[in-house]
Amino acid sequence: MTAPAPLAAASLLQLIWLASPALPVGGFSYSEGLEAGVEWAGVTTENAASDWISDQLHLSQARSDLPVLAQAIVAWRVGDLDRVRALNDWVLATRETSELRLQTEQMGKSLADWLRNLNADRPEHLAAVDRLAALPPTYPIAFALAVAHTGAAVRDGLLASAFGWAENMVQAALKAVPLGQSAGQRILARLAGEIPAAVDAALACGDAQRQSFSPMLAILSARHEAQYSRLFRS
Repeated sequence: MTAPAPLAAASLLQLIWLASPALPVGGFSYSEGLEAGVEWAGVTTENAASDWISDQLHLSQARSDLPVLAQAIVAWRVGDLDRVRALNDWVLATRETSELRLQTEQMGKSLADWLRNLNADRPEHLAAVDRLAALPPTYPIAFALAVAHTGAAVRDGLLASAFGWAENMVQAALKAVPLGQSAGQRILARLAGEIPAAVDAALACGDAQRQSFSPMLAILSARHEAQYSRLFRS
């Protein structure tokens, strides 16, 4: 088997940048219902937290946001704005609680603002950012535009997105379960091993297979909206 072509250094660094928790889009303030999982679903140990995040990767991310991201990257690159808009509408329609919808809207807007600042001297990129902001954008659609501008392969963009999501979820688990740093690194090592398969599943997921159906996560997210004591916004 031939090895895949190495990613250009500039594109690789931009993907690392996009995956960083330091990106000012507010990802650190969300746990996606994990605190409700701690209180009502027994997510109180390292193993339980590891299984929780792994299940969310394969049952939610790989069947919903990651397929949307893959399809939106291609749509942005070919200038298919109708396809971009349809994918954005799908994300909004499939958020099962108010807090999950607010999360994708807030992070999408923040990433659009970041892209505007980043591309202030690139008129051709600013035009695309204007079209993004007019949607208004969800986070997967905004992230797709950011990846489209890097020149990286679609699969590499999904790997970066999935790892950034995983790192954020692990950081949430450290605070909410709570767990120690070594436990967090063990969970992240497991997720890093599972992300390639999740990304490949997402790439093979067409419109007919794409879904957002995680009923227990939706129930716990709804409970989280009114949870008495919490650290995170969702």
